[in-house]
Amino acid sequence: MKYIVFVLAALVLGCSGNTASRSQDESQEPKKESAETTAKPTVDRPQYVISVTQGGKALGEIVLELFPDVAPKHVHNFDSLVSIGFYDGTAFHRVIPNFMIQGGDPNSKSKPRNTWGYGDPTQTRVPSEFSILKHERGILSAARSNDPNSAASQFFICVTSTPQLDGQYTIYGHVLTGMDVVDKIVNTNRDDKDNPIEKIEMKIKKKG
Repeated sequence: MKYIVFVLAALVLGCSGNTASRSQDESQEPKKESAETTAKPTVDRPQYVISVTQGGKALGEIVLELFPDVAPKHVHNFDSLVSIGFYDGTAFHRVIPNFMIQGGDPNSKSKPRNTWGYGDPTQTRVPSEFSILKHERGILSAARSNDPNSAASQFFICVTSTPQLDGQYTIYGHVLTGMDVVDKIVNTNRDDKDNPIEKIEMKIKKKG
């Protein structure tokens, strides 16, 4: 079953490669985060560095801060996968300007492109942890199938505010630095299925 980020209500995005029509200066860093993300957390929030390359060329680094006080099960799952090098060599396999970038599918390491996004049925599933946080530019959220409790390794990073996703997908972190890299990824040349024509790979390590 394919793990995809659906835009609800006014927008409907799927495998067709349609893109949302929104206006946003994609080169800017997030102007303002929600009160919930900027409030003092009740626990330490771990940070991770995503190193991104395309065609052997470094595109830069994205630094994430995760929210164990908001979505502890998703953070634990992500941390466990990073600790075993799971994400290294996976791709950002779906990029949609004015919407988001999606990656983290194990199939994108070495399997055919037509399997990217479908995940591995043996992967651990993480139950939904919906919150009052908003899908704003720079937010990290869990991709899933139609089943709200089907999140596994795949994630997406919003490049613009998408309120249609609020309360439908689990937010578990945000980008601290590197939205310029996210913008490079989302604006790369892509095919009619929103797959980058030239593979964009990642490696993820924990800071500290």
